[in-house]
Amino acid sequence: MIEEKKTTEEPTSDYNKIYTYADYLKFEYDHMVELIRGKIFEMTPAPTSWHQQISSQLHIKIGVYLDNKTCKIYAGPFDVILPIKNQKKNTSTTVVQPDLCIICDTNKIETAGCIGAPDLVVEILSPSTSKKDLNDKYSIYEESGVKEYWIVHPLDKAIEVFFLENKEYERVKLYTHEDKLHSTLFPDLEITLSEIFKDIPN
Repeated sequence: MIEEKKTTEEPTSDYNKIYTYADYLKFEYDHMVELIRGKIFEMTPAPTSWHQQISSQLHIKIGVYLDNKTCKIYAGPFDVILPIKNQKKNTSTTVVQPDLCIICDTNKIETAGCIGAPDLVVEILSPSTSKKDLNDKYSIYEESGVKEYWIVHPLDKAIEVFFLENKEYERVKLYTHEDKLHSTLFPDLEITLSEIFKDIPN
């Protein structure tokens, strides 16, 4: 279980510093943050209702599929420490909290979170996080070896799927609310998107 971070004043003057996971463990902010290549990114105070609805629906569908399987699904807040280029855990400069992630190598799961790349990551876009999810996280997930990356576009009621081929992401498909999403990594995983987006306003 991740311990709740204490409330304190945010040291905005230190935003130009390069931080590590060891630093991250000492943070005492009154809000959650992520580290991407050593830089601090503030997370949104609370997800919107539609964000939570989509996350919950996907969690349920994937959770049922993974029942009695080795792979496990986790929902944020859940720390994922991504050592890049053989960095050790405490010196890693990237700590992210995906909306959802699937981890099949149970050796990566510790009390603090996941140490290393999950097999599949889902990020649900919001106006304040879209640039980070589409650019910064995209490149860090690609570089760290996340095999499949889903980017959920709530306003368009669509999910964009990318799969890692030869260390680079290939865009598999943009699935709309009328489609059934098929995972490349888990071929027998099928999700009817009309059920995922059923309560999202037009």
